[in-house]
Amino acid sequence: MGEGFFTDAAKKFMHDGAAVGKICHSTPISKINFEEGVDAIFMTGGHGTVVDYVSNPALKSAIETMYNGGKVVGTVCHGPMCLVDCVKKDGTPLVEGLEVTGFSNEEEEAVQMTSMVPFLLESKFKEQGGIYSKADSWNSKVCVAGKLVTGQNPQSSEECAKAVVKLLE
Repeated sequence: MGEGFFTDAAKKFMHDGAAVGKICHSTPISKINFEEGVDAIFMTGGHGTVVDYVSNPALKSAIETMYNGGKVVGTVCHGPMCLVDCVKKDGTPLVEGLEVTGFSNEEEEAVQMTSMVPFLLESKFKEQGGIYSKADSWNSKVCVAGKLVTGQNPQSSEECAKAVVKLLE
């Protein structure tokens, strides 16, 4: 991972054998009942999410169940790609009318990956009626819109997680 992407928190996690063990033996999302016993869902970022999170029926169902049930949904960096397929109870895009963020068009251009992603997140959120907000590239930015928490980039990861925890208190 390049400079700036592999944060100190990520390094700490990678050196925590118990934590890595848990993530390596996680429960498939399709096997979790999100209607009871789950208070929040958090989708991480990274370019792999542009494949794993887009057009994923199990993830779409989980997010819609959580959001429409008034529970916390958090996601950071490229993770918000998972929101573009989701809708509110009334069938409108989940991000419509909400302040959201995610990896900016400028950041995507800077890492020269615009041709590798299915869409530019900033543009897609605006297209869906989201109120896209961002910081300068590589600076932390977190948006909290009710129970939806979004973070712009790797530098936003800790602040985004803290905002999710705050909503759970």
